[in-house]
Amino acid sequence: MAVPVMLKAALPAIPGVNQLPGIKKSGGSLPDVELRRDGVAVTRSEVDRYAAVCGFPAKDVAPVPYLHMLAFPLHMELMTSSAFPFPAIGSVHLENSITQHRPVAIGETVSLSLRADNLRASTKGRAWDMNVVGTVASSSGEPEVVWESVSTYLRVGGGDKENGDPGRSFASVDVKGPVWRLPDNLGRTYGAVSGDRNPIHLHPLTAKALGFPRHIVHGMWSKARCVAALENRLPDAVRVEVAFKKPIFLPGKARFGAEVTATGWDFALVDPKSGAPHLLGRTTGL
Repeated sequence: MAVPVMLKAALPAIPGVNQLPGIKKSGGSLPDVELRRDGVAVTRSEVDRYAAVCGFPAKDVAPVPYLHMLAFPLHMELMTSSAFPFPAIGSVHLENSITQHRPVAIGETVSLSLRADNLRASTKGRAWDMNVVGTVASSSGEPEVVWESVSTYLRVGGGDKENGDPGRSFASVDVKGPVWRLPDNLGRTYGAVSGDRNPIHLHPLTAKALGFPRHIVHGMWSKARCVAALENRLPDAVRVEVAFKKPIFLPGKARFGAEVTATGWDFALVDPKSGAPHLLGRTTGL
């Protein structure tokens, strides 16, 4: 996330400043717009950097979650626009679903489009979806859809506990896998690769300024690390869905576990001491 974009994201969170025209957020409807990034190269150097941070092996195709990183600038462009009803900082990434129709090879060029829709009452506030479609040019000249994602965000407050959307449900997993030790600088390392330099992930002081006792792991790093643990058991065409639960504070530890199902895998990332979930997920072959 470039500094000017980060500044635009922060301004609606500053008392007084957040009442100025062009900065004040209305809480109204989502803008009916499509944002695009066309002709984005999937390069060896950038894929390898991402793979190293997230635990993927070096291969000739991009990891399943990789295109989310390429789409992240579109998320921020939309959420920092004056037309968007909610501040970017303070909006919670609640769930993420990625559908990979086929692997994207190193050297391919992708185009990405984003739209926001499905604004709705949640049990804890208001939720909406950020929908991304990734395409590559095909031999027929028509764009080939190779990758799609739905990122569900939440603005906490004024929820409907009785009728609000409770979110995706996931099967319980008996978590007995390895404990991962997560270093203090993980948020800064992943932020440098992904462009997501939200202050809650970087340092204790910047996280405290936004209400956290310490800085926390990026949710999409947690998802990527879980996918990396299953990577050699997943089909080329796959859907990976997760719900982000309790944050992981840095430095910290998390235990991973997975169980095979009739359609793929159920998996979870939990606190090694309490068993409280940080992330719940599943994979489904297409």
